[in-house]
Amino acid sequence: MARSARQPLDLSKDHVSDRIEERVDPRSLRWTLVLTWFMRFLAVLWIVKGLGAWAAILGIWPSTGPFEDLSTGYQATIIYFAVIDLVAAVGLWMASTWGGVLWLLAVMSHVILAVFFPRIVSAGVPLMAFFMSLILLYLTVSWLSAREEQ
Repeated sequence: MARSARQPLDLSKDHVSDRIEERVDPRSLRWTLVLTWFMRFLAVLWIVKGLGAWAAILGIWPSTGPFEDLSTGYQATIIYFAVIDLVAAVGLWMASTWGGVLWLLAVMSHVILAVFFPRIVSAGVPLMAFFMSLILLYLTVSWLSAREEQ
């Protein structure tokens, strides 16, 4: 139905908008906020971990010695973590889905390499327990956040 030229446009608050966005009560997004801040906390940890790998490459890390003198497998592992840890940290900071997936790939590859190749990736039981608890906490908060948005 066409509006006549004499009728004024109704701009009152009761007017139904054609905007596609949905009004969400901010109090209802509690777990989404927790997930965002947890991902940012993980991002800071993984930035430090990635910079530690770069320190080993650049020879700043005193315990590893010159990077060129290390075995090829050890060099490849350090380069892998130098790249994937920092890229995962960026994705985590942005609270994106790909950041969480890449972080899970990075942390699980660290755990698996530590179990099967302990001479290349050294990690004690406390560090492995810490990594596994982070994974469990991430999956739990992600699940709660997804349930909240339904």
